[in-house]
Amino acid sequence: MSFNKTGFNGVLILIALLSVINSTSFPILPSDAYAATPAVSEEAAGAGVKTGISQESVDFLTKTGQAMAEIADTVKPAVVNISTVRTEKFEDMPMSPFLEDPFFRKFFGDQFRHQERPREHKSESLGSGVIVSTEGYILTNNHVIKNADTIKVLLSDKSEHIGKVIGSDPKTDLAVIKIDAKNLSSLTVGNSDKLKVGELVLAVGNPYGLNQTITMGIVSAVGRANVGIADYEDFIQTDAAINPGNSGGALVNVKGELVGINTAIFSTTGGYQGIGFAIPSNMVKVVMNSLIEKGKVIRGWLGVSIQEITPELAKQFQLDKDFGTLVADVVEGSPAEKAGIMHGDVIIEFGGKPVDEPYNLRNIVAGTLPGTEVEMKVIRNSETKTFKVTIEELPTGEQKIPTEFKNALKGVSVQNLTPDIYRQLNIPEKIRGVVVSEIEEGSPAERKLIRGDVILEINRKAISNIDDYEALVSKITPDTNVLLLVFRRGSTIFVTVSGK
Repeated sequence: MSFNKTGFNGVLILIALLSVINSTSFPILPSDAYAATPAVSEEAAGAGVKTGISQESVDFLTKTGQAMAEIADTVKPAVVNISTVRTEKFEDMPMSPFLEDPFFRKFFGDQFRHQERPREHKSESLGSGVIVSTEGYILTNNHVIKNADTIKVLLSDKSEHIGKVIGSDPKTDLAVIKIDAKNLSSLTVGNSDKLKVGELVLAVGNPYGLNQTITMGIVSAVGRANVGIADYEDFIQTDAAINPGNSGGALVNVKGELVGINTAIFSTTGGYQGIGFAIPSNMVKVVMNSLIEKGKVIRGWLGVSIQEITPELAKQFQLDKDFGTLVADVVEGSPAEKAGIMHGDVIIEFGGKPVDEPYNLRNIVAGTLPGTEVEMKVIRNSETKTFKVTIEELPTGEQKIPTEFKNALKGVSVQNLTPDIYRQLNIPEKIRGVVVSEIEEGSPAERKLIRGDVILEINRKAISNIDDYEALVSKITPDTNVLLLVFRRGSTIFVTVSGK
C-alpha cells in the first residue's frame, strides 16, 4: 500500500478487449423480424412509466442533475492543465563488467565500451491547477512544478501560456504560479472549516491528461494527519475519483467554491481506490497569500515540543480523557516560555479553538500571524489555567539554515534535531547530528542527499548541532570531495558528494 502524489508521468495505453459472440446463442435476425414484433401501445407504455418511477422522483433527479451540470459549467473554466519539462541529471555509474569481458568484446567490439553515455534526460509530466485570480494567479501542488525547466498552462479555451513560479512551499506541498493573461475565470476560495462528513463534493482536474474531467463523491473524513505526505497535514479525505494527473486540481462544494486542492491518493495499484486527499482551502488561503505577498511562507511560532495524549498519559496526568496536547519541552526564550507555559502542561485550547491532537496545534500556530496575541487554555495539575501568548515568526534556525557555502554542500539547509523531529522521523535517541531540511536545485548534493537525512559525520568528524556543521563545512574548499555519514530510514550509510 502506498500514498501516491497524483501528478502523471507516462503514456496512457488503451487496450481494446474483443469479445467473441456465439452466433448460436445470439441469432442474427433479418430486419423484417423486428417489424413483426408486437407493438406496445402508447397508453400501455405510459402506464408502465407511471407505475415504475414517480413524477416527483423524476423531477428531483432532473433538478439534481441540472444543479451538478451548472456547478461543472461554472468550475471547469477555472481549472487548467499544467505540463512541465524537467532535466534529470545522471550520476556516473560504474561500467558493466560485460563491457570489459573479452568474449563480449569479440562479438560487439568497442562501440559500447567507448560510447558516451547521456548525462541528462528530459522528462515530461502532467498535473492540474486552479485559477484563483482574474489576473492569472494559479494554485497547484509543489510536486507538480518542482524542478521544472518549463511550465506550460493550457486553459479551457485551448490557449497555452507559460507559467512563472511565484513561490512554493514543500511543507504543505503547495505552489503559486502566474500566467500573463487577464479577465480569466476564477474560483472563489470557500471555508473548508464548514465542511461536514457526507457532504457532496466534486473533483476537477486532468487525470492521465484527460482535460476537464469531473468526478463526484462525498467528504469521507476531515482532519486527516500523519499521512506522511507533507510536514503540515490537515487533509480532506474524499471518495471522488482522483487519479494521476489530478494533482493541483480543484475540490469544490455544491456552491462551486474551492474547498480543497487535490494532492494524493491512497492506493495499492497506483490508481483510484476510493481514498483521495485534498489540502483544505483555509490552509491553502494562508499559504497562497503569504507566497504572493512575501514570496515565502511566514509561519507563527510558539516554541514548544508536543506529543499526543495516550490513555496511559491521561491517567498519569490525571486527565478525564485523552484530549489535548502534552507539552514535552519549552524552548528557552520562546513565546511559550515568556507566557509561562511549562513542560507537563496539557494544551486544550488555542485562540478559542479546541486542540485535540499535536497536528491540530501545529497547524493553528503556523497559520497565526506573528505579533498576534492569543489566549491559551492548559491543564496543569488537574486545574485549567489561561495564558496569553504573543506569537512570533518561526526562526530560520528552527526551520532551516540557508547555507552560502561555495563547496560540495552548497545549497544544503539543515536544522538541529528537536524532540518533535525525533518523533516525526522515528529517529533513535542515540542519534546525534543535524537533519537535512531542504536541498536547492542544482546543488552538488541534490542527487546524494534527501530531506530527512541526518548528517552524523563530515569527513570522519562527528557533529551534533548546527554550530559543529557550520564550523566543519566552512573549512571545505570548493574542489574538495566530502564524505558524509548519514542516518537514513533506520540505517547508517556513507555518502560522497563531489566538489567542483
